[in-house]
Amino acid sequence: MQYVHLGRSGLRVSRLCLGTMNFGPHTTETDSGQIMDRALELGINFFDSANVYGWKVGEGVTEQIVGRWLAQGGGRRERVVLATKVYGRMGDWPNESRLSARHIKRACEASLRRLQTDHIDLYQMHHIDRDCPWEEVWQAMEQLCREGKVLYIGSSNFAGWHIAQAQELAKSRHFLGLISEQSLYNLLERTVELEVIPACQAYGIGIIPWSPLARGLLGGALSPSTSGRRAEEDIRKDIEIHRNKLEAFEQFCRTLRATPAAVALAWLLHQPAVTAPIIGPRTMEQLTTAIQSLDVTLTSEQLKALDAMFPGPGGAAPEAYAW
Repeated sequence: MQYVHLGRSGLRVSRLCLGTMNFGPHTTETDSGQIMDRALELGINFFDSANVYGWKVGEGVTEQIVGRWLAQGGGRRERVVLATKVYGRMGDWPNESRLSARHIKRACEASLRRLQTDHIDLYQMHHIDRDCPWEEVWQAMEQLCREGKVLYIGSSNFAGWHIAQAQELAKSRHFLGLISEQSLYNLLERTVELEVIPACQAYGIGIIPWSPLARGLLGGALSPSTSGRRAEEDIRKDIEIHRNKLEAFEQFCRTLRATPAAVALAWLLHQPAVTAPIIGPRTMEQLTTAIQSLDVTLTSEQLKALDAMFPGPGGAAPEAYAW
């Protein structure tokens, strides 16, 4: 396994991050535990969750599964860089969502109980809260850090100007601020190359791509399947929309003698701003396939071929659309 610093921090994480969103809704607790054990054996030390995962309001189903696994001991908690998120609705009362200081404090304490730990290594804001001033957000996060309940702060689904705004105020408060941004980023979805990635590079913030396989479209979606995500109607529609690109991509992967999933992840690993794509295996087989990406080396010509198949926005703004 390869390890890199998360953004400009001293924290070292594996080049792949184990996403746990499927644990509970799609993967049994027993299978989830086996996947987490195997991930550790493979050297993956970066696990990502969120208080809303499990999709039962207020229950934190996935965090509970991860917490019971950590509680088994055997060095599990000590070896894992544990990340979770705050923002989503955890109840029906007015202050049980978003980024008010009140909700951040209560949500963090609830996540700590579910995860059965005394601290969260990376606490991420799951979305921007346009109605909450940054002074309030940073005051709440600073307090959690002072109390030792949180070590680092990250963001998710922020625009480039949100990142700049957050970091400038953090700097004025003599606070480290963000060390990571979790964004939608894959061969099919490259909008973040315009402003989010340049902002992150300027501020020393690591990019953690979510949905690196574009909901499975880049994972060999043209292979026949009667179950799993490829059998879902909206996925089948997306396959038809992108069929020409996917046919070219899967043929390209065959020439490399690598699986589409491994190549799609390898492409992200070749992007200089990317720290660790989030893999979200439902099965042990999917974890094994994802690990293969670490052995795929793409030449400059191959990277250009992938750019031709899946054109990005043209680089960073404003050059992408202006002179």
